[in-house]
Amino acid sequence: MPGSGLILGIETSCDETAAAIVERGERTVSSVVASQIATHARYGGVVPELASREHLRAIVPVVRGALAEAHLTLADLDAIAVTCGPGLAGALLVGITYAKALAFANNLPLIAVNHLEGHIHAVLLNEREPQTEMSAPSFPQSVQADSKRVGKHEPRTSASAEPALALVVSGGHTHLYLARLAHGAWTYTLIGRTVDDAAGEAFDKVAKLLGLGYPGGPWIDALAKFGNPHAVPFSFAQIKTKVHLGGKPPRTKAAKTAPIARIDPHFLFSFSGIKTAVLRYVELHGLRAESRARVPCVLANFLPPQSRDEALALCPQPTLDLIASFQYAVVGDLMKKTFAASESLGAARILVTGGVAANRELRQRFTAEAARRGLRIAFPTLALSTDNAAMIAAAAWPRLLARDFAPPSLSADPSLALGR
Repeated sequence: MPGSGLILGIETSCDETAAAIVERGERTVSSVVASQIATHARYGGVVPELASREHLRAIVPVVRGALAEAHLTLADLDAIAVTCGPGLAGALLVGITYAKALAFANNLPLIAVNHLEGHIHAVLLNEREPQTEMSAPSFPQSVQADSKRVGKHEPRTSASAEPALALVVSGGHTHLYLARLAHGAWTYTLIGRTVDDAAGEAFDKVAKLLGLGYPGGPWIDALAKFGNPHAVPFSFAQIKTKVHLGGKPPRTKAAKTAPIARIDPHFLFSFSGIKTAVLRYVELHGLRAESRARVPCVLANFLPPQSRDEALALCPQPTLDLIASFQYAVVGDLMKKTFAASESLGAARILVTGGVAANRELRQRFTAEAARRGLRIAFPTLALSTDNAAMIAAAAWPRLLARDFAPPSLSADPSLALGR
């Protein structure tokens, strides 16, 4: 059995280098994140080669920072956990290689964690420990402590062991899972997923199209409240299965997950169409030039407008209406399919997690609809919504109890699937 119950988590799947120490999957002792937003903002998106280089620069000071913040040494740990996929291959390899070296040098077991499972455990971790809502981080940010909760406390009573329908919605993923806890281990069944772009990817690409800063999600969310969400009637068509595939995985970004033929079409997402619809609307109404003339593509810090006048200084009203309509439609589609899945499965509990779970409108509308239906719903804190290592360490706890350790041959799996 574990001694201290302390696990060091390392996360390097995309553009944030993170390390955290979590005790017994329920108490965040320290959490440090080094963001690369400043590096990638000038390109309007993540450049994989640059991401790998930045991880190499940051991984040692970030891990040392997490240990120093917790006033611990590697000798105090029970295990080291690391994200093994999905994500950028080069970025993942930086974290995995360093975690393997630390584990070997200190005779500690190494635990491999799926990034998607980590996002689900971000909500479960938040349920177990005292509520400490943190504001969204500024953009860009340097190495920072996301949370510091040192000291003894009684774990909160929660329904974290009950089956739950989990929506993982971020820049790279839009998945629906049925998560169950059995005999101390979590199992996941894939219920739905995107067949092309993820929701967060659509947010970023629409923001880039309109000349907004990177990442686009916070910009869209901040500006949407000053527009009319019903000005542009975006809609989503029902996704149909492809008969010619014969049940084989489609040639998409998520090809290694369950084939589309095995998933109810009502629970499939697609956000490439609405992205194209925004492009056509911008071209038809000549909005792109107006927005680009008003909004710098790269900003030193994300400062959301506090008034309509400040919003109009960034975008004309027709652009604000377009932004509001786009966000309203995307959130509406996520809601429609998530709650349809919960009704179909008889799930009484919903978890919403991932970077897009920090969206203000998404939280408000999901919460209101869950209350109307009499369902329980939970979100991670804003800091735990985006990529972090606390969720990786929390997800590793059941694996430590089961002695489910990674082999010495562990390597990155950029297309790693979760569930069946």
